[in-house]
Amino acid sequence: MDKEGLMQIMPHRDPMLLVDRSELTPDGVVSEYTIPDDPYYTHGHFPGNPIVPGVILCEIMAQGSVLLFQDKLKDKLALYAGMDKVRFKRTVRPGDTVTVRSTMGNCRGTFLSVNATAYVNDELCASGQLSFMLVDKAIEN
Repeated sequence: MDKEGLMQIMPHRDPMLLVDRSELTPDGVVSEYTIPDDPYYTHGHFPGNPIVPGVILCEIMAQGSVLLFQDKLKDKLALYAGMDKVRFKRTVRPGDTVTVRSTMGNCRGTFLSVNATAYVNDELCASGQLSFMLVDKAIEN
């Protein structure tokens, strides 16, 4: 599924839409996002040595996992409820393509979790268990 298809499921839009493509596999979901050459979040992180912040990597993993529970998002919004066992193993820079592999964790009512790993060139850069709570979508004005 490309960005246009993902925007039918997720409320995110540029510059915070951090998935280029995503697909369901027999093992879960595989998604990709290529970091732009000059993203706003590296302007001060760090001048002359741009590094993608860890929180952005977590958001890439979260958005890259959305197809796991897309059926629950018809009238709901998935908000972060927590992040556990998050680890960063490799620096990610502008121009890198991040591949996210996600599997479903626990699902209890309106709370669910996913296990996500992020790679650049098949080298682990981040991993963690991401928890979400499903809330009613806000009414647009």
